[in-house]
Amino acid sequence: MLYHLSQYLEQFDIPGVGMLPYVSFRSLMALMISLVVSMWLGKGFITYMKRKRHLEKARDAQIDPYGVKKIGVPSMGGIVIITAIVVPVLLFSNLSNVYTILLLVTAVWFSLLGFLDDRIKLRGNKDGLAPRWKLLGQFALGAFVGIMLWQSPEAVVHETVKKEVVNKEVVYKKSEARKSTVTTVPFFKNNNIDYYEVFSFLPDGVTKRMCAWIFFVLVTTFVIMAVSNGANLNDGMDGMCAGNSAIIGTALGILAYASGHIEFASYLNVMYIPGSEEIVVFICAFVGALIGFLWYNAYPAKVFMGDTGSLAIGGIIAVTAVTIHKELLLPILCGIFLVESISVMLQTSYAKYGNKRGLKLRVFKRAPFHDHFRVLQSEMTADRYLIKKPATVLHENMITLRFWIVSILLAAITIITLKIR
Repeated sequence: MLYHLSQYLEQFDIPGVGMLPYVSFRSLMALMISLVVSMWLGKGFITYMKRKRHLEKARDAQIDPYGVKKIGVPSMGGIVIITAIVVPVLLFSNLSNVYTILLLVTAVWFSLLGFLDDRIKLRGNKDGLAPRWKLLGQFALGAFVGIMLWQSPEAVVHETVKKEVVNKEVVYKKSEARKSTVTTVPFFKNNNIDYYEVFSFLPDGVTKRMCAWIFFVLVTTFVIMAVSNGANLNDGMDGMCAGNSAIIGTALGILAYASGHIEFASYLNVMYIPGSEEIVVFICAFVGALIGFLWYNAYPAKVFMGDTGSLAIGGIIAVTAVTIHKELLLPILCGIFLVESISVMLQTSYAKYGNKRGLKLRVFKRAPFHDHFRVLQSEMTADRYLIKKPATVLHENMITLRFWIVSILLAAITIITLKIR
């Protein structure tokens, strides 16, 4: 709103108005305001939820070897996170930008989906929203994002940008702006791959282009579903998901800024995506909201984000990566989410294999993977575990901090991949 208002107010020479068009100023303002809103709203939200007795009970019976009783902790704290994101975005973003619109729709849609799941759990059904409905909601949003990027005339890229000096002046020569199914591939010299080439065996160019875009929509949908579920699984310890996601968001903000800045796009040899600089404003609000939420979600947590927050967080991360054509970097950047998801799949598959043979078999002491580190040897009841170490239990705070450290390392590797080719 303020961004659009500034275009009108500039004619009156009001001091400070001239700063609003700058992405750097609006991004930092979004970061600060989201941080303050998250911290301010969090206290009132916790008080309200306790007064209404909307308290999570799923973790009450969980064994805690360190004796911290997390009984009657409010859930659905994702409402605080989403509110803290939306408020500064509405104030400082260019609301006509297609990428801003997509991210706002993603945040609201996934938070509503998670809210339904949390609401059902609070009413006594610990399973929450049926998985088929949750997956259908994720699929619908993924298809919407993919189709919007396909159809929107604003969602174009310049695949190459070259810096040249002409008459002692720096000139950036861009390739033609076009709708593109090209995406960045890490560690390769020719760092881009075009989904169009997957269908090179087809004789007709129009058919190939159509198949490439359909494939792009399917990839987009898969990425959004995978990352949102990975973030959901990672939300099992105090501050775990919020901290990891803030680190991931920071890396994505850097990549988005490079993609939307012609000089950095040329230097890093990445695609130049006009308009993607507005993503930085959203991401700064995203990171600020998560850090502010940690004020109450850090160990021992006074509020849990619930699926209202975790699904939305994963969706925002995935959509951001897709819009800047960096979705193939997510296995590295979101490595923590990937490991959490794989650990659950391995645990479930091995358990089913054991059940067919009348045995209780497990890969980990408990899944998702972060829970493996807080199970005592005395709690191990299966006939066989593939991974038994560590023998001692780790404090929840230590596990969370170590996961954050790994996320920082993965974020650094992800950014470095732009130069390692």
